[in-house]
Amino acid sequence: MRSQRSKPRLAAFTLLELIIALAIAAILVVYAVPSYRGHVARSHRIDAASALYRAAQFMEAGTSGEVSSLPAGLDQAPPFGTPVYRLQALPADEKNGGYAVEARPLETGPMHDDPCGIFILDATGLRTNRPMDGAAAPDSDLCWSTK
Repeated sequence: MRSQRSKPRLAAFTLLELIIALAIAAILVVYAVPSYRGHVARSHRIDAASALYRAAQFMEAGTSGEVSSLPAGLDQAPPFGTPVYRLQALPADEKNGGYAVEARPLETGPMHDDPCGIFILDATGLRTNRPMDGAAAPDSDLCWSTK
């Protein structure tokens, strides 16, 4: 006589369910990764812009003599941790109002091929960008935007 117990059923994914789950994951990755990279690039640009404003504030305070270099903490963006941009003071000329500060992406950093290139802020408040390696001139309004 057979026992009244039934055999336990095995619960597992079928091949079709697995393929559907992988397809959904692939679609999410296709849209999520570029969006994530865009947000990271925008946050690095905002770090560069805020570092330039801090450096400009330092330059304004040091009006008694010409400042040739920025102190530690003001010479990189972000100010703490691994630098993405290096900041430097540029010499005065008749166009920049007395000084200019530039933020140049590091060659080995994540922004070395960013279309915004080098960020420049001068004493007159003019915000510009200079392309790296002879690329097309970037749109400064887009590069400095926080939106």
